[in-house]
Amino acid sequence: MPQKVRKAVFPAAGLGTRFLPATKASPKEMLPLVDKPLIQYVVEESVASGIESIIIVTGRDKTAIEDHFDISFELEHLLRERGKGSLLKEVRAVSELARVAYVRQREALGLGHAILQARDYVEGEPFAVMLSDDIVDAEVPALKQMLEVYERYDAPVLGTMQVEGEAISRFGVIDAEEVEDGVFKIKDMVEKPPFHEAPSDLAIIGRYILTPDIFDEIERTKPGAGGEIQITDAMRALLKKRPFYALRLQGRRHDAGDKLGFLIATVEFALKRPDLAPEFVEYLRSLKL
Repeated sequence: MPQKVRKAVFPAAGLGTRFLPATKASPKEMLPLVDKPLIQYVVEESVASGIESIIIVTGRDKTAIEDHFDISFELEHLLRERGKGSLLKEVRAVSELARVAYVRQREALGLGHAILQARDYVEGEPFAVMLSDDIVDAEVPALKQMLEVYERYDAPVLGTMQVEGEAISRFGVIDAEEVEDGVFKIKDMVEKPPFHEAPSDLAIIGRYILTPDIFDEIERTKPGAGGEIQITDAMRALLKKRPFYALRLQGRRHDAGDKLGFLIATVEFALKRPDLAPEFVEYLRSLKL
């Protein structure tokens, strides 16, 4: 029986350059998808999957994330005074979602380096890595789908989605053999291959279940392009020593770290809201696009 995955690491120290100037002084993880910040959707996915502890890797100018998951006495007092009970309940629920710890990444030196900062907090346990850029709208939470595979194979699991055409060259891509429906044993991983050299159409997205031996490999990994330590390089090194699996996730993945992807996600999430959808649908119809 594999050791239970109780912790999730959230790398949130990136500069958010794709959303400048909005992210000049505000974390990209706090961009609102309708009325909730991106990172809250992914924390909620983790909690719904059984995660008990959240470790957020932050950087300079990221205190808004800490404030969001903390209690706001002044706001709660104001809402209570004004009789806004439902809003009070909603605000308090955010601070009670999970146990949250924070660790600072002093320099943005890549995803691998960000994950390494959480080593002491992980304490030798298997753990999940969750990227807030990737919002997966799924009936069964994406991480929960992956945990079921981890429990069957007792090995690291990567979340993947099928990506058609030239867009595959923007992702890490797996070379793998399907061992059961939607589950693959990984033979190799390639970071951002040209379209004609991609080994498959399965792209690695921002969901990982990793074992603690990944930390030693990250420490041994030399900086790549841009001086960054890539998690893919560390995983490829560990792949030589232990099996890795991948799951083709069920659900719709939104790249909320991309302007167009963020806009599409906003529209689709708004259309799922009973309080917004009727009037929003009427507005969209009035555009006569």
